[in-house]
Amino acid sequence: MHKEYLMGNEAIALGAIAAGVNLVSGYPGTPSSEVLETVAKRRTSDIYVEWSVNEKAAMEVAAGAAYTGARSMVTMKQVGLNVASDPLMSLEYIGVKGGMVVLAADDPGPISSQTEQDTRHFSAFSKLPCFDPSDPQEAYEMVQEAFEYSEKYETPVFLRPTTRVCHGYASITVKDEAEYKVHNFEGFAKDSGRWVVFPRLSYQNHMKIEARNQTLADDFSEYSRNRIYQACRKNVLLKKGIASGGISFAYAVETLEDLGMTKLFKVSTPHPFPERLALSFLEGLTEVLCIEELDPVIERELTYICGKYHLPVKIYGKLTGHVKNAGENSRDSVQENIRQFLLMTSDFSDKASADSALPTDALPSLPVRPPVLCAGCPHRASFYAVKAAMKGKKTIFCGDIGCYTLGNAMPLDMVDTCLCMGAGLGIAQGVGHMEPDTTCFAFVGDSTFFASAITGVINAVYNQADMTLIILDNSTTAMTGHQPHPGTGRTMMGEMVQKIDIEAVLRGIGLRVVETVNPLDYGSSVECVRRVAEEPGVKAIIFKSPCIALAKPSGSMTIRSDKCMNCRKCIRELGCPALVISEGQVSIDASLCTGCSLCGQICPANAICPPAEKDKGGVCHE
Repeated sequence: MHKEYLMGNEAIALGAIAAGVNLVSGYPGTPSSEVLETVAKRRTSDIYVEWSVNEKAAMEVAAGAAYTGARSMVTMKQVGLNVASDPLMSLEYIGVKGGMVVLAADDPGPISSQTEQDTRHFSAFSKLPCFDPSDPQEAYEMVQEAFEYSEKYETPVFLRPTTRVCHGYASITVKDEAEYKVHNFEGFAKDSGRWVVFPRLSYQNHMKIEARNQTLADDFSEYSRNRIYQACRKNVLLKKGIASGGISFAYAVETLEDLGMTKLFKVSTPHPFPERLALSFLEGLTEVLCIEELDPVIERELTYICGKYHLPVKIYGKLTGHVKNAGENSRDSVQENIRQFLLMTSDFSDKASADSALPTDALPSLPVRPPVLCAGCPHRASFYAVKAAMKGKKTIFCGDIGCYTLGNAMPLDMVDTCLCMGAGLGIAQGVGHMEPDTTCFAFVGDSTFFASAITGVINAVYNQADMTLIILDNSTTAMTGHQPHPGTGRTMMGEMVQKIDIEAVLRGIGLRVVETVNPLDYGSSVECVRRVAEEPGVKAIIFKSPCIALAKPSGSMTIRSDKCMNCRKCIRELGCPALVISEGQVSIDASLCTGCSLCGQICPANAICPPAEKDKGGVCHE
């Protein structure tokens, strides 16, 4: 054993490797992405790892491996679990032979997601066990235990870390490589009575699942990570208890170290709920405060148990308004919730404040930093070209999930709708069928095109829609950390493979008009949009230019003061962070500017000089 300073996601990855995982598949999504990336970086030679084209494919690949008896793990964020739910909901009835861990990272806040959905509900919905780590060390150990439980009960299991566990750092104890488990497996054994999902088999297995979960609930009552901490200090409130799990438990422990310990129930397996252990916790208590992210899962379970066994215990939490019911918990919010519960003399049932924290005047105000497309981002040029080409026309611009969602910000204002990955195509079709006079555009990135947009294109062609598909091809999966995808020509195993040609795919689907243009060539881009948008039916423009994080900047632009009219068109229309006002005049921040030259191409006075026209002293010349 040795110590390493690790991010929670790195700890989970090393835990899976130590457990003898044979295959890891997934689709990138914050806050989960680093798990698979760390497996790829630190893996032993017998581990296969892949970024799949989407979460559904990743789930099926991991299931296939588990059918052979191999240990597999599939990684995604909570929204990706929606995509993977189709195979997962059937897989619960089929079961697995080798251990299979479904890592679904939840994003309270949400910090980088469309939803705050709680995977613990999905665990109950799918009738699968769920493990909820509270810190990186526990996440490292818990993923190894999850594999053991998965094999013991022949079922996939959830591991549900939240953002602060995934991205928190700690010095943790990990195994040396010599201590790693080597998991040998016998291979797939044909048995249609087990592996082929028929209605009769599902009915029989459903009864087995319900019985299994009752056994699991008892098993989890003995699981060492579900634990009751007894009050052991002077002047504590022995009739009050706190129930918590995940990162909220860590906040609760820190708070109680300051305020004084009371009876504390740590729930590490929210489903099946450790009912027998919960009864032991509730014994002798009159009030319990539940602190958890995101939904009142623990609170509902304890309320149910109190009703089932006629216990005279008041359960407080999100449902009663004593803990905020949206957003992530913080050390400060948990401290205030517990302080009110333990120390206030007034009746807590008056619910003094669900959202109270430190007084606002005790904290300095933070500077406003709205998210924005990077300086030099080719997506800005793409949006601006479409906006210029369609000026004065009735249009709808349907967006998607990715960096380019930021195209909604002023002054671009180019994202009218955004639902989920690939949905912009369907929405554009629906609007177009109802409003034939509207020129409909759907924007999608190159990675999302492969993940979830191809079906939408096929639907549009088949149902004779009239729309323009804009593919923003920056040769990476930029928003989640520049992971490879089928269009990049490389895999997560480091292999160089044939690129999947987006234009060829579109033509294969049936599109007759497909054009590729460099968005940083403003004139050509505008002309291309005008021409293609006039074509009937489904047509596509591929704006192809690498992400600025991948391409080396060519130097910064410079403003010629003798020509600049200070009209500020560049600032008013582009919103590039490298364009600033300094002493009343438009200026360029050379530390941010990448020399993309878009501002120079739209300047009415030709006052912005590209790097190629500057001498070594930075002076512009005609």
